[in-house]
Amino acid sequence: MSTVKKILIVHHSKTGNTKNLTSAVIRGAQKVNAEIRSLSALKASSKDVLWCDGLILGTPENFGYMSGAMKHFLDEIYYDCLDKVTGLPYAIYVKAGTDGTGTVINIEKILSGLSLKKINEPVLIVGEMGDAALSQCEELGHLMAAGLEASIF
Repeated sequence: MSTVKKILIVHHSKTGNTKNLTSAVIRGAQKVNAEIRSLSALKASSKDVLWCDGLILGTPENFGYMSGAMKHFLDEIYYDCLDKVTGLPYAIYVKAGTDGTGTVINIEKILSGLSLKKINEPVLIVGEMGDAALSQCEELGHLMAAGLEASIF
């Protein structure tokens, strides 16, 4: 008998765009029997990261970087989680105004320091959001949940 996998989605949204993408990620993850915990980057903690089997991070691009709230979250959890989350699968989605590459690079640097395992290329939504963006995020949530359920990650 398999246990239900736990997915933590940590996100930040100021304008609501990343919140809409987060809702799509949750819809995708709900296609599989998984326990989903969705928390603001300002409320999530290292206890949440240590609880989960898979981590998904969502942030807007702010001045070519992740949101301050996401940076705060990563700063807060780093040393508590160091050497305790090696191999934890993760995925990223970014709502970018320009190109989003700086945001992705900097998040991935921090997560590589924690020795997390990337399951997919980041979903990078540049410019206006449409149905395709929401679909990509829904697929990302489903990928994480299905991969955890099948013990691929």
